[in-house]
Amino acid sequence: MEKYIQSFIDVCKNVFRELINAEIEAGRPYFSSQMSYPSWDISGIIGITGDACGAIVISLKKPLAFKLTEILTGKVHDSVDDEVVDSIGEIINIVSGNLKLYFEREYRLVISLPTVVRGNDHTIQWPHSNARIICIPFSIFDGDVFFLAVAIESAGSGTNA
Repeated sequence: MEKYIQSFIDVCKNVFRELINAEIEAGRPYFSSQMSYPSWDISGIIGITGDACGAIVISLKKPLAFKLTEILTGKVHDSVDDEVVDSIGEIINIVSGNLKLYFEREYRLVISLPTVVRGNDHTIQWPHSNARIICIPFSIFDGDVFFLAVAIESAGSGTNA
């Protein structure tokens, strides 16, 4: 999966540039265990099945979710309502769809509908207990941060994509 890290970064940069009209900067990617995954207020999740399986997750704090939703909808939000949930779901859906296109050069993949989890300090249950999770921190606007986390394994082989 390490060979795809730059693709994850490039896709996120392109999606945020085109959808949000904002430049983002990637921090240093790192591997995380399920126990050390950072805590956030809201996460958008897409499952992946087919020749590879796993999940792609975008996680962020509420103030950033509100800013992104305002850009997408033109409305100010101060609580995690349906529009905020839909906005984060749409962002992860577009990021995952673009990643799927990249991966399909080597893998036949199916992505799920987005699921959005909200709540302070929620945890993500990854598809496999031993999944290697790549976390990529991104900065946007005035120091706001979000994470893209990816755990994908080749189906049936037990190896990372």
